Amino acid sequence: MLLVDARAGISKIQGIGLFAHEFIPKGTCVWVFHPDYDVVFTEEQMQSFPPPAQRQARRYAYYDPTKGYVLASDDSRFANHADDANLTDDGDANYAARDIQVGEEITWDYRPWGDMDFLESTEN
Repeated sequence: MLLVDARAGISKIQGIGLFAHEFIPKGTCVWVFHPDYDVVFTEEQMQSFPPPAQRQARRYAYYDPTKGYVLASDDSRFANHADDANLTDDGDANYAARDIQVGEEITWDYRPWGDMDFLESTEN
């Protein structure tokens, strides 16, 4: 669940991105997993979805081995990958790795979450 004012917009990185609508100081908790707000589902549930729903879920969810697939219920799902991301991740929360300016795209590094299939899935 987003804890800051951030919204989806057109990204120079990839399609839709997440953008700060307020100044976010370094160390601020930007997003936190909330079990009553965010959607979690298993691989079996994923396989039961029709192919278009699976593509969408795989594009916007991340896989956590302790929870399953986590799909954010807000615009945070539009945060794009960057090797030099402005968010850090501790598993259940994302924090500003540095000051994030109003209008700046909010990014996080997808690599700790497994393979890089997301790069191929964004090309389709």
